[in-house]
Amino acid sequence: MVCGLSVQALDAFLLAALREDAPDGDRTTEALCISGRGRGSVLAKEELVVCGLPAALRAFRLADPACAVEALAEEGARVPGGTVVARVEGPLASLLLAERVALNLLQRISGIATFTRACVDEVAGRAVRLLDTRKTTPGMRALEKYAVRTGGGMNHRMGLSDGILIKDNHVAAVGSIGEAVRRARAHAGHLLKVEVEVTTLLQFQEAVAAGADLILLDNMSDEDMREAARMRPPGILLEASGGMRPGRLRAVAETGVDFISSGALTHSARAVDLSLEIEPAP
Repeated sequence: MVCGLSVQALDAFLLAALREDAPDGDRTTEALCISGRGRGSVLAKEELVVCGLPAALRAFRLADPACAVEALAEEGARVPGGTVVARVEGPLASLLLAERVALNLLQRISGIATFTRACVDEVAGRAVRLLDTRKTTPGMRALEKYAVRTGGGMNHRMGLSDGILIKDNHVAAVGSIGEAVRRARAHAGHLLKVEVEVTTLLQFQEAVAAGADLILLDNMSDEDMREAARMRPPGILLEASGGMRPGRLRAVAETGVDFISSGALTHSARAVDLSLEIEPAP
């Protein structure tokens, strides 16, 4: 596995990205008749958490096996701006071909890891775990969820096949929370836990009475989440979700919930600033 993907899956992803960027070659490099060998340094231009370096560097090797790569930073390391995190060397044309694909990937998932680390730091010392959601870029879920783990968070479901989470549209489709839980239990048996999303304390009580194992408190006030934590029977776990962003996380963690899930970890993380400085090799 490389960055949460099998080597085969990662190579397929990177090759598709390289083809997308240069479906008929690199017109600029060809027009300038660039040849010879070059070398380059991947530079962090701000403080960040390094994530995805093995995958990003593999883009150069796929573009041209004659490229040599060297990672200079550990995955998950927080590095200051000005740090050289990797070096590459090979045919100049190949370095230029793979540059943008490698940087796009590295900036994107290092950004997720950096943002996640900041969120995890905000709830440090509290008995709560920070989760991601399924709000990921299509085709990049494994990489983005890997970035969350690298930043210190935890993964929620990887996909719809990984667990039962009854949401508002499911309840609307079958008529009630109680009926939804009954059907889920009948289908899933005793080995799968059933989680139910609620938006009010009345729905919370209905989910408890129905026998939910986990209850997701969606877009509820801190006061209502605190009351739900006080009311819950032993054994039921609580997950807070909806509007979970930096600045609010600490207060939510103090309500007594067990998990905080945040789609912002993946859908709103800013790409961090990295560059590749290339020069002809002597």
